[in-house]
Amino acid sequence: MKHPEHTLRWAWAVVLATCLLAPAAAETDRLTALLDEFMAAASSNDASMHQRFWDEELVYTSSAGARFGKAEILAGLAAATAPSEVTYTAEDVDVRLHGHIAVVTFRLVARYADERREEFYNTGVFRLRDGDWRAVTWQATRRASAEQ
Repeated sequence: MKHPEHTLRWAWAVVLATCLLAPAAAETDRLTALLDEFMAAASSNDASMHQRFWDEELVYTSSAGARFGKAEILAGLAAATAPSEVTYTAEDVDVRLHGHIAVVTFRLVARYADERREEFYNTGVFRLRDGDWRAVTWQATRRASAEQ
């Protein structure tokens, strides 16, 4: 027969683990949903979503090696005259939480109306402030082709 104190210790361990892991899982789900929402909005040049997604202190490094911030992204959207002809999705998403900081890595897939497709490896560092996650740094790297 098992000792009752062992059963009680295991029960408390399970309760404690559940209490500690549930918030992390909820934040991981929340960041993944935010990324999916952003990809859909970026596909339609939704400036309001860009305003919400990027932190004021953003440092964005593009796949072409250019570095800029939130103001330049919003200015580019305001200057856009044609609707986007590309649909963006985030695949192979990995979220790693570190308190009020999260590192999100994923493969961005750009699908164009003419059937072209491009892929990028992206890494975003998010900060939780006032209950909202916002990207403070972003790095995009064009994925090498399969032939290389």
